[in-house]
Amino acid sequence: MTGRITIDLFTTLDGVAQAPGAPDEDTSGGFPYGGWQAPFPDRVLGRQIGEGIEAMDALVLGRRTYDIFAAYWPKHTEGDAEGRIGRKFDAIPKYVASRGRPTLAWRGSTLLGPDAAAEVAALRDRHDNIHVIGSVDFVQTLLAEDAYDELLLWVHPIVIGQGKKVFPDGAKPATLELLAPPLVGDTGAVLLRYGPVGPLRTGDMTLPENGD
Repeated sequence: MTGRITIDLFTTLDGVAQAPGAPDEDTSGGFPYGGWQAPFPDRVLGRQIGEGIEAMDALVLGRRTYDIFAAYWPKHTEGDAEGRIGRKFDAIPKYVASRGRPTLAWRGSTLLGPDAAAEVAALRDRHDNIHVIGSVDFVQTLLAEDAYDELLLWVHPIVIGQGKKVFPDGAKPATLELLAPPLVGDTGAVLLRYGPVGPLRTGDMTLPENGD
C-alpha cells in the first residue's frame, strides 16, 4: 500500500495561513486578524472540503491545531453536516506533531517522534489517504522535507499583509505542478491543487528559443 499525503490550507492572496477560523485561534506575533475566513461561507468549496474529509483515513495536526480540534469536534458528532465531520475525525487515527510531551486525550491520537516529517512520510505505508489540516508551522517543515504528495490551497480574495505564510522568506526553493484545473467558489475563493516536481528550475528569458 502506498498512500498519499495531502496538505489542506486556507490562505489569503498574499499567502497568509494563520488563524483563518477565529480571533483567538493563533495570536502569536500579535496577529490581529484571526477569523479572516469567516466572511466567506462558500458552498462550492464547502462541498469539496466535505468530500476530502469523508475520503481521509488518517489526520495529521500540529499541536496548536490539535488542541483546537480536540476541544471542538468530539462535542459535535451528532446531526448531519457538522456531525458527519465530527464522527469522521473521532473515528480515524490522529497523529500530532509537538516539541513537547502533551497529553492527547482525544481517542485515537498518537504523538509523533522527534523526526516528525519522516514519520509522516512513513504513514504512506499504513494509510491510503492522509490529510494535514492547518498547522502552518508544521506544514512548512513538511514542505521543506518534500514529505507530501498534494498541496491544496484554498485561496481567499483578501490581502492581510502580515502573519504566518505558507512559503515565508527562506522557504526551500522548489518547483510544483498544477494537478487539476482551479475550482472557483461562489465567494471568489479558488482551490488550487499542486504536487511537488523537484528543485527550482531557472532559465534566461533573453536567450533566443530553438537556436533562432
